[in-house]
Amino acid sequence: MTEWHLRSKRRKTGGRRTTLRRTGKKLAWKGGIFAATKINTQKQDALLHKGVGSTKKLKLKDAMFANVLDPKAKKTQKLPIITVVENQANREYARRNIITKGALIEVKKDSETLKAKVSSRPGQDGIVNAVLIQ
Repeated sequence: MTEWHLRSKRRKTGGRRTTLRRTGKKLAWKGGIFAATKINTQKQDALLHKGVGSTKKLKLKDAMFANVLDPKAKKTQKLPIITVVENQANREYARRNIITKGALIEVKKDSETLKAKVSSRPGQDGIVNAVLIQ
């Protein structure tokens, strides 16, 4: 099902807009459904989404691992995700373990848990990249 980002049918004063009758739906107003990437310990799942033209997006539905960059050692490692600590996009996302860009996640390296900030857009890139926070 398509989601549309249309203008309101009413003005901020409460009156009806008359210009809405002149235009139909435009392709620029067409939106998509939010991917809501969650943490899954069993499997990693992604959906291939067709875009405008020949573009394709990989929407990550369930994430198991994150590619975590250590800025001091300048090395990247694939580490399992434990939980979402904080999410600036919406505080309910941390409770529901939804990963978005800028979210603070907890990853497991050997026996210790570390915090990392997500730098990619999992709902559009299909992968979770993060930078370690000291």
